[in-house]
Amino acid sequence: MEPSVSRTCWKTLEPVHAMIYFAPEAQEEYAALGFDLKANRAAGYFPGRAAALGAVGAAVVQATFFNFSALAVAFGMDRAWETASPEQLVQARLRGADRALRRLCGPLLDGPEVVEAVALARTAAEGCTPEGRPLYAGNAALAWPDAPHLQLFHAMTLLREFRGDGHIAALVVEGITGLEAAVMHVAQGDTWTREPLRKTRGYSPEEWDAALARLRERGWVDEGEGFTDEGRAVRQRIEDCTDELALPAWERLGEDGCARLRELVRPLSTAIVAAGGLGIR
Repeated sequence: MEPSVSRTCWKTLEPVHAMIYFAPEAQEEYAALGFDLKANRAAGYFPGRAAALGAVGAAVVQATFFNFSALAVAFGMDRAWETASPEQLVQARLRGADRALRRLCGPLLDGPEVVEAVALARTAAEGCTPEGRPLYAGNAALAWPDAPHLQLFHAMTLLREFRGDGHIAALVVEGITGLEAAVMHVAQGDTWTREPLRKTRGYSPEEWDAALARLRERGWVDEGEGFTDEGRAVRQRIEDCTDELALPAWERLGEDGCARLRELVRPLSTAIVAAGGLGIR
């Protein structure tokens, strides 16, 4: 199987997982547990995603999430486990996913296509292994939900975190820090610009400029903060490695199974994006 299949699958399936980070329903569920999201919106994202790992400290969250500053993670995780247990947050996240998917996808969730998609996605997830994949492993240890659309959400989470853990491994092999990875993401010039990404990841202008200087010393970034040819080649090498490391899941499913899963999930992903479920329309 060509490694590019794993990228194609990820792009099609990602909205079913990623909507949880933008859904107001998830924020409402976290707030109901006692998190003051008006004062600290990061208190929804960090504990909600980290809960699958158990009551870990901020250092572990920063290591596994990778490209956030220590300050951002400490702020987001401040007194998290005093406010709610990991188990409570896992359930709140599922309730948020249930409500958000119902709003975003409506009757699409009730057809036989979702049941078929779950069977295929679970088969793909059986190809994932926990070694060196902490966020995948934490989520894989959770019980599967009962409702088919939540099983699909859980399967997409497993496949996404498996890929993400592999992406971090590829970055580490290249000697790239979390901050440098963020700077390189901007250098790619497709989605994020400097200031929004810098602020959401919690880095100061001085920290960002220092990372830029290091990448320029390596010959990867030019004076305009875009990639040089060498930097672009490094970025492509990382993406190719990420695709290869994610491939075991999709090989378990086979090319026909991958194509069918994308066909089944595409209407859901399209509906999520069209409804602004990823924060854009």
